[in-house]
Amino acid sequence: MSEALNPALSSSAADAADDQADEEKPVKQRKNGLYPGVSDELAENMKSGWADTELHGLLPIPQAEYTAARRAALSARFPGERLVVPAGNLKTRSNDTEYAFRASVEYAYLTGNLTEDGVLVLEPTTASDGKSGHKATIYLLPRSDRENGEFWLSGQGELWVGRRHSLAEAEQLYGIPASDVRELPDRLREATGPVRVVRGHDAGIEAALTDKVTAERDDELRVFLSEARLVKDEFEAGELQKAVDSTARGFEDVVRVLDKAEATSERYIEGTFFLRARVEGNDIGYGSICAAGPHACTLHWVRNDGPVRSGDLLLLDAGVETHTLYTADVTRTLPISGTYTELQKKIYDAVYDAQEAGIAAVRPGAKYRDFHDAAQRVLAERLVEWGLVEGPVERVLELGLQRRWTLHGTGHMLGMDVHDCAAARRETYVDGTLEPGMCLTVEPGLYFQADDLTVPEEYRGIGVRIEDDILVTEDGNRNLSAGLPRRSDEVEAWMASLKG
Repeated sequence: MSEALNPALSSSAADAADDQADEEKPVKQRKNGLYPGVSDELAENMKSGWADTELHGLLPIPQAEYTAARRAALSARFPGERLVVPAGNLKTRSNDTEYAFRASVEYAYLTGNLTEDGVLVLEPTTASDGKSGHKATIYLLPRSDRENGEFWLSGQGELWVGRRHSLAEAEQLYGIPASDVRELPDRLREATGPVRVVRGHDAGIEAALTDKVTAERDDELRVFLSEARLVKDEFEAGELQKAVDSTARGFEDVVRVLDKAEATSERYIEGTFFLRARVEGNDIGYGSICAAGPHACTLHWVRNDGPVRSGDLLLLDAGVETHTLYTADVTRTLPISGTYTELQKKIYDAVYDAQEAGIAAVRPGAKYRDFHDAAQRVLAERLVEWGLVEGPVERVLELGLQRRWTLHGTGHMLGMDVHDCAAARRETYVDGTLEPGMCLTVEPGLYFQADDLTVPEEYRGIGVRIEDDILVTEDGNRNLSAGLPRRSDEVEAWMASLKG
């Protein structure tokens, strides 16, 4: 990896730059840079001789009409208040390298822009008829400065990390007036009137508002934006389907290379799925769980460094994230040999039946909890039938005794976060009612830990989970991931077709 030069400008170039605004000051010297400085001649040479690359006639991004509607709903909820929604900043991974940037969900949801340091500001307005509203402005970093050499000297200059859109280009793409984000902190410090900010993404923006905001008011803003995402619009449903379709292809990729995974480790599975995610999407939506053998009993096994052995099960829980940041979340538990053993099939079929009951309970007007309760009842019945827990089933459910082996809830909302809408109020989420447009996972499981002495030895180390992404429709639901086989005999036939 090359090292940015970042030397100080020559004295005369620096003197000239000092007369410009703060954002045009010379780039600082890297401590151990190989060049001591930049000559006046080189500085002047680098300023000129570059073609005009401004893009004209850009079309709005596909979701522009939807982000406009989302901003309108936000405006209506908080009339007369200034609303500040940052994208966030780069985070250091080690020394001078950063993690790949992912814009805050709230910012991406309202703008469609995914670049670091951006901030959406809704300024309160009053129309001639007296109605309240807001003027939206997206604050972004403009093109790299060529006068002070930032474009080629800074580690974040365009010759190092790539071209940014100009502010004029951004306005065409996002349908929002754009301004220089470097001017925003001063504007916010001078602002008067009520202000709310989405916290936790941009410390500089929060510092500029430190005497103007309260945690309680800011939390109300975050909660509203989380609950606004409970019901997906048409664009979001389409993106979730794209994510699921790519994920299904990633699962197929994994099945085709199981022999190579057996020769190496779970990391081969992780890398195989990641390739599909990067080719067809932005990234993986969360750390892939590639859990072979007893690792399947660890709910969030993301180390993915264990052996892959024929005769064991592989629990693969993974999802592709689209370029617009919507993620799938799908799980299949596969026989590495291609065929379930009798006991594996018995446990798998119990989980399948539980999932079937859970999916059947997903419909508009149903309580959110209904699908969980339906799935848990089936699992409790099987555990009693197998003699692993003393019945009757009603007693087991009342005391939650099945949870020793079922462990987790049966699903969660899905969207731009894998566990979407997490800041929503309890009464609108887990104690709420399902509506068309909601998207959730249904993912029951049974996990018999390797050291669980309360179950027969042959059960120990077997973990099974089946997970699908379910969209609530006007007349029921649609399984977005129905293209991936679920029934045990269908899974075996599917695997054989891919390995053949």
